[in-house]
Amino acid sequence: MNSVEVLRKYWKHESFRPLQEEVIQSVLAGRDTLALMPTGGGKSVCFQIPALMMDGICIVVTPLIALMKDQVGSLQAKGIRAIAIFSGMTKREVDIALDNCIYGPVKFLYLSPERLNSDLVQERIRHMKVNLFTVDEAHCISQWGYDFRPSYRYISILRQLHPHVPFLALTATATARVVADIQTQLAFSEKNVLRKSFFRENLAYMALDEEDKQGRMLRVIRRLGGSGIIYVRNRRETQETTRVLLNAGISADFYHAGLDTPERTRRQDAWMEGNIRVIVATNAFGMGIDKPDVRFVIHLDIPDSLEAYYQEAGRAGRDGKKAYAILLYHQSDRNQLSKNHALSFPSVDYIKQVYQQLANYYQLAYGAGEGLVLDFDVADFCSRYKLDVVMTLSALKFLEQDGWIGMTESVFIPSRVKFETDQQDLYKFQVENAAYDGLIKTILRSHGGAFDDFIPVREYELAKRSGKPYRTVVDMLEHLQKMEVLSYLPQTDSPKLQFLRARIDSKRLHIDSSYIRERKAVRQGQLDAVFAYLDGTDCRSKQLLAYFDEGKSKPCGICDRCLVRNKAGNVEEHLMAELVELLADGPLTIDQLVLGLQSGDEATRLVFIRKRLDEGRLKINGDKYYLG
Repeated sequence: MNSVEVLRKYWKHESFRPLQEEVIQSVLAGRDTLALMPTGGGKSVCFQIPALMMDGICIVVTPLIALMKDQVGSLQAKGIRAIAIFSGMTKREVDIALDNCIYGPVKFLYLSPERLNSDLVQERIRHMKVNLFTVDEAHCISQWGYDFRPSYRYISILRQLHPHVPFLALTATATARVVADIQTQLAFSEKNVLRKSFFRENLAYMALDEEDKQGRMLRVIRRLGGSGIIYVRNRRETQETTRVLLNAGISADFYHAGLDTPERTRRQDAWMEGNIRVIVATNAFGMGIDKPDVRFVIHLDIPDSLEAYYQEAGRAGRDGKKAYAILLYHQSDRNQLSKNHALSFPSVDYIKQVYQQLANYYQLAYGAGEGLVLDFDVADFCSRYKLDVVMTLSALKFLEQDGWIGMTESVFIPSRVKFETDQQDLYKFQVENAAYDGLIKTILRSHGGAFDDFIPVREYELAKRSGKPYRTVVDMLEHLQKMEVLSYLPQTDSPKLQFLRARIDSKRLHIDSSYIRERKAVRQGQLDAVFAYLDGTDCRSKQLLAYFDEGKSKPCGICDRCLVRNKAGNVEEHLMAELVELLADGPLTIDQLVLGLQSGDEATRLVFIRKRLDEGRLKINGDKYYLG
């Protein structure tokens, strides 16, 4: 099948979106490729289709576990074998999954970048028949990018394992410096960048200096109609803003990383299905979301970078119809952003203090802890040791950069079971232990493949189907595990922290202070660009495109700057027509002109007359004016 036939078979589309086919053909030709495509541009098709057309498995590296799970689920629903390996899975689960990639019919393996630092994973990948390496959110590999992640540097290992397999790097936001650095870090055999313009002709950007931001927010939502997203900086603001909306009669709910995964999924689904009109969220919301009819995205806080703003704002208007990206700010917001910037680069002594407190928090002895993976509650940690949250999160990132710890996001993994006996021995156990027979039969009827792999189960569902109380089912599963009949892994939903090296004395801890200085300079440049965007007088779209090195773009005509300029231009057009008509019967004095013109106020008319004199289109003789 050719690429269009694959698209038609699995995606039910008749044609590609702009740039998709060019990227697919570049990959099929075996070329390393960097594709720059705006949010919502259909990036996943660019690697999924060529991977399906070639023998072997495609390995996809992405930091977004929720997106990883969504894409795996979507592929499986199409009848395509795909699996994901991420934090929270046991070593045995990972082992089985990797075996399936080597010996089974798996077409897609999704990995978080941290996994590539594992000798086990590297060795198994070496034995896979890989047809393509895909790096999603590729800007994360560049220290000049807005969301640099040290773990992305592990990706270069893949080039060593399979030197001749092409790389496809994908990102929605990258400056020229980042574009060059991505290709360097991934050791591209030749430069090859395919890009789609970041221009969104249907998206009206607005940046408004507003003291009463919530009042303006309500007026905007009432005027625009449709569904939308409101981005705020922290969890407390999500709840406060949601209350304001509900009190105003607007259906809304809030979303942040502190909610457990099932609850986040429920709220996201309710918004996606139109049962909730507005979702109020931190930047934890939105990755992988493709709701086409979002009419507005409102930011009540200034974003940290134009890259982040472009991605978040770009979730509006994906159906091609008019939509609005509105940023409401006040001087106090600018001051807070500058303060956060200062807090984001703690001293080396503070970073060492955080490391020391981490060891105390987990009661780690000197020389212990290497490879240890633990649940981590940063709020509890900061509260216990009276640490600033922003400074501490930054300190943890620098500890990660220097290879002392690894951090992963909160991820929900359902409970899993796997039978550890063969079918004959299991039947014998059921006969001899009648009390367990009903539960075992329920598992076997509900879930296939439980002898070969870990399969997800829901204890409440098992309890309902087997007619037993929930607590009894859990106790029975735990007992079956002790009897080595099955392996039972309860659900998890928490961030993870891993000690990559054994604990040492914090005084001997090496922290790369030059790297911290470099990152601070990069972040300052991003902050300056955000403030320049707020203060700029040019078209908002042109400013954004210029930041992403599209310097020859035209004014959008629909942002707040263009609307002001167009309004002023229309006034001048009316004044010119009135002036020609007034002077058709002969010259007039300045007073007669100002009184005779109808458009604009007196000051506007005087400025207009002065401009026409400067241009020579209006001339003066004595005290009388006439057309030149």
